[in-house]
Amino acid sequence: MERTFNITWLILIVLTIITAVFANIGSAYVTSIILGLSFLKIIGVAFFFMELKKANAFWKVLLVAFVALLLIVVWAV
Repeated sequence: MERTFNITWLILIVLTIITAVFANIGSAYVTSIILGLSFLKIIGVAFFFMELKKANAFWKVLLVAFVALLLIVVWAV
């Protein structure tokens, strides 16, 4: 169990570093890439550190739909 948490933590750190690298690039797709990486980070934290992976399927679907909707609204603005 601890190994899974460590691997997830390392993946989150790598995604954060990748986000920082993309933040300094002046491209048209930077916003979409950063929002996509933040989606992955939110899901990683929710499923592994908040133990949502053991929850009912309703809560899993609700969280993923809410985060996706939130990121779409932020991206559209």
